[in-house]
Amino acid sequence: MSKAPAKLYTFEQYFLKNSSQGSRLHGWLEEAWLPAYTRLTGQRAALVMDAVVAEHLPQVAVVAQWDSFAQWQDSRSSMRADADMRAALGYWEDHHEPPYEHFTQSLLEGTSYSPVLRPGGEQPRVFELRVYHAPTYRQLSALHDRFEGPEIPIFHRCGIHPVLYTTALFGSLMPNLVYFTPFDSLGARESAWAQFQADEEWIRVRTESIVEHGQVNAFFKVALYKATAYSPVK
Repeated sequence: MSKAPAKLYTFEQYFLKNSSQGSRLHGWLEEAWLPAYTRLTGQRAALVMDAVVAEHLPQVAVVAQWDSFAQWQDSRSSMRADADMRAALGYWEDHHEPPYEHFTQSLLEGTSYSPVLRPGGEQPRVFELRVYHAPTYRQLSALHDRFEGPEIPIFHRCGIHPVLYTTALFGSLMPNLVYFTPFDSLGARESAWAQFQADEEWIRVRTESIVEHGQVNAFFKVALYKATAYSPVK
C-alpha cells in the first residue's frame, strides 16, 4: 500500500519593533486570518506563537498546515479575494507605522516519521523550535534515519514528544531537519534535555552515527515560543 502524500507546512516569522505591532498582528491573525484559513481551506491545524527566546524579539511565528502545494497557492488567491480578509488587511495596514519590520516564510514538508499536526492542548505550552543543518543531503538522510530509528524512542523515554518533524523545501539553512516540541514549562524542558543528554543509549547511538556518517548535524539553532491562547494547537 502506498503512503499518503506528506503534509506541507508554512512557517512564517514576523519580526516586530514594539508591542503595538504585536497586538495589531495578533488581532488580525485571530479575527481575520485564522477564520479565513479554516473557512477557505478546511484546515484547522495551525500553531500561533510569541517568541520567548529567539534571535529577534518581539516576534510572532505561525505554522500552518496544507494538503498540497496547490492548496497553499490557491489559498493565497482566495484569501486576497475574500471581502472580510480585504477589509481586515486594510485596517491592519492603515496605521501610522508598518504592521511589522519584515517577515520570513519557509515551506516545510513533513517527514515520513512525523505525526500530523493536530489541534489540541488545554493550556498554551512552550514550544521549542530546533533547526538541524546537515552538511549534505546524504548526511541529512543519515540524520533522518537516526531519528526514525533509535532516537525518537529515546526522546519519548526522556519526556521529549515533538508534534512535528519536517525538512525545508524552501527556506534558510538547507538542507535541514526542523522540528517543534511542546513542553509544559521551561523547567520541564530543561529537565527532559538533561535526561536525554545523560542517556547511555543516546551516547552510544550518537557515537555510532558519527563513526559511520561523520557529523550529520553541522550545527543547530534553537528558539523558544509560547503558544497564544487562540492558537488551535496549544
